[in-house]
Amino acid sequence: MVLGTIRSSQHRTTPDNTGQHRTTPVFGLAPEWLLHNGRPIASATVLSHPEQLDRLGTACPEAAPTAVLAGDPCYDRVLDALPYRERFRRALGVAPHQRLVVVSSTWAPRSLFGDGDTESNGEGDLLPWLLPRLAAELPADEYRTVAVLHPNIWYGHGPGQVRGWLDRARRAGLGLISELHGWRQALIAADCVLGDHGSVTYYAASIGRPVLLGAFPDGDLDPASPVAALGRTAPKLRPHGSLRAQIERAVQGHDPGRYAELAAQTTSAPGRSAALLRRLFYDLIGIPEPTDRPALLDRLPLPPYEPAQPTAPVRVLTRLIDAEPPTVAVTRYADAAHEPEDPDADGAHTAVHEDTQDAGRLSVADVVVRYGAEDDPRVGPPAAWTAEVLARHPHCALAAYVTGPDRCTVRTRQGDLVRLTAAPDETGRADLCDPAAYASALLAWLGAKPLGAAQAELTVVTGAAHHRVAVERLSPA
Repeated sequence: MVLGTIRSSQHRTTPDNTGQHRTTPVFGLAPEWLLHNGRPIASATVLSHPEQLDRLGTACPEAAPTAVLAGDPCYDRVLDALPYRERFRRALGVAPHQRLVVVSSTWAPRSLFGDGDTESNGEGDLLPWLLPRLAAELPADEYRTVAVLHPNIWYGHGPGQVRGWLDRARRAGLGLISELHGWRQALIAADCVLGDHGSVTYYAASIGRPVLLGAFPDGDLDPASPVAALGRTAPKLRPHGSLRAQIERAVQGHDPGRYAELAAQTTSAPGRSAALLRRLFYDLIGIPEPTDRPALLDRLPLPPYEPAQPTAPVRVLTRLIDAEPPTVAVTRYADAAHEPEDPDADGAHTAVHEDTQDAGRLSVADVVVRYGAEDDPRVGPPAAWTAEVLARHPHCALAAYVTGPDRCTVRTRQGDLVRLTAAPDETGRADLCDPAAYASALLAWLGAKPLGAAQAELTVVTGAAHHRVAVERLSPA
């Protein structure tokens, strides 16, 4: 039997019968995990670095003879995939001008998704509280937020319960990443990881990603472990401060070499785990190892394209910047609890997905949005759907049918039917800004100017990004 890589050892400090406090290991290197009737359970205990061997010898010397240094296959797969960072970002719908925030929680009472850690943050049940705040504070076109939860969270509570807890955040655009197959790609793609004392946060630091600790129960960790060292090094989240400001500080003030020492402790054999593990496995079963082909790990696959598509109402702030060429700044907030503040905005409206949970909001929506294929026989084509929406919702000023990552078809209350298409980037790839933002910009422009020539161009500004959007008049249907 082979145990997996041991990265950290958690411990609990408890008083003994003399009143003195003692440290009792409870996970990873503890005898209760490694021994049965005083003898090692495993034939081989796989470690990734010699520092773990030192701690194993102290915590459970009986198991030390079974230790094998064989690297870290998970980390090796991440290292191999680092050159494909931009592909992984685009798979999540993240454009170059956007920040990808990965929220990660391990499985423990005082983790980010745990029962509350008053020692770390004083809040309790932090993650369900944190995710809606991220949606409310981070402009939707400047940030993308996804969550990576430990498999035991899913299997301990059940997928339905977890999705129920996160339903509000999901409707505001939160992406849920596969706990088995997609989290490594998300870490590679991340601009900032908001995490805890789990291995995912440690891996993020090891590959040089900015880390912000939302929960970190120092008292539950072996102070000699690398994970505990991360807790002493990485900045901590202040729950009552501005989340956006803290994320920006973590990103802009990040030193790529900040966690170099921790990265060196992730594995003592980078890139060699496949060969070392195969040799170990063949030794254990007692047959010769193949010599005619190399030992290889499966490479990380490219995830499917899954951009954010919020179904919660979106509050849109707009500002007319220039008349020639027409330029409109758009800032959108999904599920904003209060009117967002922007002293430069000169207009505001509400955009609502047709499938919003609160159908009553459709009656007061300025823009109604749908995402789908142009030839979807259930609701399409776009000309028919937009006409139907305006007829059904008399207070709606514009209906927008998003048919691709860079385009949408809109119909105005004045009867104009136009296609909005963003120009590709310098590589020829599609602009990944949500086209619903272009529809909101057009609505703001039409509030000041009538629709012009048969074909024109509108510049839409989201954050620091400028999107050139062609406005093509179609024949109304």
